[in-house]
Amino acid sequence: MDLYSEQMAELRELAGSRDVPAVVALRARIVLWSAEGRRRKDIAQLAGVAPLTVDRCKARYGERGVAGLEDKRRGGPRTQVPPRARARVIALTRMSPPADSGLSRWSTRTLADHLKRREGISVSWHYVARIWREENLKPHRSGTFKISKDPAFAEKVADVVGLYLAPPVGAVVLSVDEKTQVQALDRTQPVLPVTFAATEKRTHDYVRHGTTNLFAALNVTTSEVLGECKPTRNGANFLAFLKKAVKPHAGKEIHIVLDNLSTHTTPDVKAWLAKNPNVHFHFTPVGSSWLNQIETWFGIITRQSIRSSTFSSVNILVKQIRDYINSWNENAKPFTWTATADEILAKVRLVQTSVKKLVNSNSK
Repeated sequence: MDLYSEQMAELRELAGSRDVPAVVALRARIVLWSAEGRRRKDIAQLAGVAPLTVDRCKARYGERGVAGLEDKRRGGPRTQVPPRARARVIALTRMSPPADSGLSRWSTRTLADHLKRREGISVSWHYVARIWREENLKPHRSGTFKISKDPAFAEKVADVVGLYLAPPVGAVVLSVDEKTQVQALDRTQPVLPVTFAATEKRTHDYVRHGTTNLFAALNVTTSEVLGECKPTRNGANFLAFLKKAVKPHAGKEIHIVLDNLSTHTTPDVKAWLAKNPNVHFHFTPVGSSWLNQIETWFGIITRQSIRSSTFSSVNILVKQIRDYINSWNENAKPFTWTATADEILAKVRLVQTSVKKLVNSNSK
C-alpha cells in the first residue's frame, strides 16, 4: 500500500470510528470528499458547515495531517490511560514485531491488538495513532527499503553517501531520475458514462487524458531542480536532458547520482561520457532508488501539486509541473542528509538478520 492509500485509509477509519469525537469524524469526511474532487460548496452543504470551515479543515490537514483535524488540547485532565500503556506503545513501535506474529511492520490496529492479547493492555487503534503523531513515530516508513542483492551494494552506498556528506570541493553533485507515466487525471469526472472518447481511459474512476514523463535533476548543494517533461522515456530523451542539466556547470567536475535504468547506459550515453571526462556517473545499488535524493523531491511534488489536482489535458499537467518547479527554485533549501554509510549498512544487516530469523521460525 502506498503512502497516499494509507492516508485515505486512516481518514476513512476516522470518519467511521466511534472512538473519536464527532467533530473529528466530520472533519475527516470533509477531507475525503475534497480528495474525491467534490466542489467546495457541495462539501459545505453535505457537512452542514460554512465554506470557510471546509477551507480550514483542508488547510489543517495539509499542514499537520490527521493531527490537524483534532482540537488543540486545553488544560485539564487527560484521558486516563496508564503510563505503562503509553510506554509500551512507544517501545514496541521502535522494535520489529515478534517473529511469530508474521508481521513485517506494525500498524495501529495490529499494535493495539498485540497489546491486548499478549500484554493485557487495552487501548484503541486511535490512541496508538495519537501516540505515534505526538512522538513523531513513523513505522510505515522505517525498514521499507528492499534488501538489495547487488554484490557491490556496500561500495555503491559508500560512494553515493560520500558525495552527499562530503562533496568534492568545487564540484557539482546532481541527483537525476525520471518519474514515469505521470497521469493527467480529471477528478471533476468521478463517474464516466457508458461511452467515452477513445483517448480517455478509466483510472480509479477518474478520466485520464494521457500521461507525461518527468525528467529531473536536483542540485544536491542548493536543492534547485531542473525539470523537463517528455512524452516518452528512452535513451535519446535522457541524453538530451542530461546535456541540458550539465550545461550550466561547464568547466566544473560534475558528479551525477542515478539508478540502473537501461536508458542511462545506452551506447550513445556511454559515447557522450567518453567525450566529457569531467562528468562522472555514480549508480545507486540495484533496487535501492531510495538512496537517490531526487526521489525525495518526486514525493514532495506528488503530494503538494500532482496528486490532489485536476487536469483536463496533458498540457495543463505539464504547465503545473513547470510552475511548481519555478516556485520551488525561488526558495530552494537543500535536503540535509545525515545517515552515514556505516549506519545504513548496519541497518541493512539488522533487517537481513530479522528476515533470516523469520524464515527460520516459519520453517520449523
